[in-house]
Amino acid sequence: MRFKQKVVLITGAGSGLGLLSAQQYAAEGATVVLVDVNAEAIESAAGEIRQSGAEALALPADIRSYEAVARVVSRSVETFGRIDILANIAGGNPHRVCNCPGGFEEMTQEAIDWGIDVNFTAPIYFSRLVMPIMIQQQSGVILNLASVGGVVGGAGAVVYGAAKSGLIGLTQSLALAGAPHGIRAVCVSPGPVLTREAMANIKTPLGRAATPEEVTKFILYLSCEDAAMISGSNHLIDGARACGGYR
Repeated sequence: MRFKQKVVLITGAGSGLGLLSAQQYAAEGATVVLVDVNAEAIESAAGEIRQSGAEALALPADIRSYEAVARVVSRSVETFGRIDILANIAGGNPHRVCNCPGGFEEMTQEAIDWGIDVNFTAPIYFSRLVMPIMIQQQSGVILNLASVGGVVGGAGAVVYGAAKSGLIGLTQSLALAGAPHGIRAVCVSPGPVLTREAMANIKTPLGRAATPEEVTKFILYLSCEDAAMISGSNHLIDGARACGGYR
């Protein structure tokens, strides 16, 4: 019960790593706020979490909108009084999400904007709006989910890699801004994760993709009190893919 009496706000909580993180936080005592554009998915997930005995609130939102993010943060504080952990999990490759095949030179403006807004701008919005709450509390953790693509880049994911690289820098700056107030910021950069079947085809030196649970267990560790001196750092969980030996 590492997160008893903690309020955790998770973006991208309708599926994948966001959903699994929300479930695991709740299983360890947290009150969870689930945020996603897919209202049906987070309502269902929140209902299941409440049935398990934990508190959960589903707040559908298009996190590309500053006003929508502000409403989510305001509603969370109105309901639970505080936000202890912000987990910026929402994201995705705009080529896939926006059905935009081809290389960077063929990307539509819609795909470019989606890739930057969801992967990078939304975490800035959430961090900006949650930071004053954490300063008042004199405690808090902001966790950003980046990617190995933000460390090594990739010709097939130019915008995605740029946005995730930005998250690593954002984490460093948030750590410095938050440190005088007892606020930590940490970043997790996975390689391929088996949230989709196709990820199994992406090579790593260890010969496999990570399971979702391997990533979320690390997310929970970094945001708990056991990691109280870890801040400002990016943590790869990529089977040594960033080392280049998979080629």
